[in-house]
Amino acid sequence: MPRSSRSARPTGTTRPGARRRLPVLAACAAAAALVTGVGAPAYAADPAPLSPAAASAPEDRPGFHPDRDFAGSTVAAHEGRDGGSPLAALDAAVQTPGMDVASYQGNVDWSTAAANGAQFAYVKATEGTSYTNPSFGQQYNGSYNAGLIRGAYHFALPGDSSGSAQANWFVDHGGGWSADGATLPPALDIEYNPYGASCYGLSRSAMVGWIGDFSATVHNRTGRYPTIYTTTSWWASCTGNYGGFGATNPLWIARYSSTVGTLPNGWGYQTFWQYADSGTFPGDQDLFNGSADRLSALALG
Repeated sequence: MPRSSRSARPTGTTRPGARRRLPVLAACAAAAALVTGVGAPAYAADPAPLSPAAASAPEDRPGFHPDRDFAGSTVAAHEGRDGGSPLAALDAAVQTPGMDVASYQGNVDWSTAAANGAQFAYVKATEGTSYTNPSFGQQYNGSYNAGLIRGAYHFALPGDSSGSAQANWFVDHGGGWSADGATLPPALDIEYNPYGASCYGLSRSAMVGWIGDFSATVHNRTGRYPTIYTTTSWWASCTGNYGGFGATNPLWIARYSSTVGTLPNGWGYQTFWQYADSGTFPGDQDLFNGSADRLSALALG
């Protein structure tokens, strides 16, 4: 991916751009938060310094490169790209454009991204149990301030620590959720291992257990099941094409092609599609499978 500018609300301020898309949702979100008891700051602080325990996490090893790990960082090398425009094969009227970014992009020009049509963004927050994205504050807050619906994602290292440990690290460092109409469900990025064997040394049953552990922990802490980012090929190889998550977890499929292709077992449709690793917007190019009002509904829960 070219290094381009791939780039939670202070009290008493008004979110720029909110009036053009969410004039009524704020009141609904406030009521929902009171009823459910689930909440996360709409405005994210810069990551806190790592604790001594985190500094000694298994991924603190020679060759660890979390700033080069992001949603799709391993996909093209394993599965390639076939080019073409996905909108040629889809009804553009019901696809909502967006993007995903990580520290690899640095500070993002969110005003320009919004002007070019981006309506949502996923931002990498964490990896393993020791890494936090140093650009998370600018990316997560900046997208919100530009009027985008945004969410956070975690880059999984299943061979290093348990799903619950990584889920707790994620939620504690940006992976929360608020029923404010502007926060997407937290997301799990589970893809080819950038440090070794594709399936992280786990058996298929152990991988399914790890993902289930992560998912249950995020759900228990935020009230939302995490979106799962993966590829069909990786999922078949590393989970045995397990079909048990489709009823609860939205699918964010990665395939750099003009068509979404066959989906992993258990999902009848994708919620998000990462269809290219460069394009109009900084970072990766994504489509939400629905209109903007359905995207808002997903954010509201």
